[in-house]
Amino acid sequence: MESHPENPLIGSFIESLVTEKGYSDHTCRAYRKDLKDFFSFATGFHRSMKAPQKRPHVVDLKQIDGIMIRGYLGFLHRKNKKTTVARKLSAIRSFFKFLEKRGFLSENPAEHVMTPKQDKTIPVYLSVDEMFRLLDSIQTDTLLDLRNRAIFETLYTSGIRVSELTQMNLADVDFEAAVIRVLGKGNQQRMVPVGQKALTAIKVYRSRLQKQIGLEAATNGPLFLNRFNKRLTSRSVARILKKLVAAVGLLTPVSPHALRHTFATHMLDAGADLRAVQELLGHKSLSTTQKYTHVSIDHLMETYDKAHPRK
Repeated sequence: MESHPENPLIGSFIESLVTEKGYSDHTCRAYRKDLKDFFSFATGFHRSMKAPQKRPHVVDLKQIDGIMIRGYLGFLHRKNKKTTVARKLSAIRSFFKFLEKRGFLSENPAEHVMTPKQDKTIPVYLSVDEMFRLLDSIQTDTLLDLRNRAIFETLYTSGIRVSELTQMNLADVDFEAAVIRVLGKGNQQRMVPVGQKALTAIKVYRSRLQKQIGLEAATNGPLFLNRFNKRLTSRSVARILKKLVAAVGLLTPVSPHALRHTFATHMLDAGADLRAVQELLGHKSLSTTQKYTHVSIDHLMETYDKAHPRK
């Protein structure tokens, strides 16, 4: 049995990611590329036990074993971060698990290949003062200013992903209940509380938008529009934030995802339950949320120093 990136088995696997797990187009493209890279290596590994050459991607699936996969990981370690290596191994493991379940292979050759140990990194986040300074620096003179204020108030007050924000429509905002409906990873919907400052900013922005370009308030269109009245993209939000951060003089490199880290950190620092924060962030695993507890060590130590009678 031979396999290459255009093999129907890979196509069937990618299709299963969409139909059975609800993976996004972006994720599916990443899986397909990871498998293409692996089979390119596997062909070269089988022929010469060296780095892959630019040859047709043809290899018998039965020739792929744990040794070959470990060789691929070693090859990747030369130029890739551990997180990238782990992600590519995850794609390979998932593909062979799919083949095993469908009866194309008797066992998964990647099952016992250990995932590279990840470096523990503390998520980038802003202090409360820095976050407030950033939000308060956003002007409210123009339509785009009002939009930007609404965007970053919403990201900080809800902790949603920037992709979830840009996918939102006006109808996804329940102003009375103070919640927003977002579509998360795996096309899973969840309801997320949102603060009054963000809701007010959204109302002001949409009101000015209606006056300037005649949009009906009840239109179920994109919540946030670009200057051409099209749906705003995640990349555009990142560019806007970069300019705001530079203008306010913050030294911390801040991405939209850092605002999500900031939300989680501030919630936990204020005493929020870890599982509650997990639900708000839309994490499937509690371990994903637990990385934010490391950020709060300084806060815990400060509390300990102030409260414990015998330090």
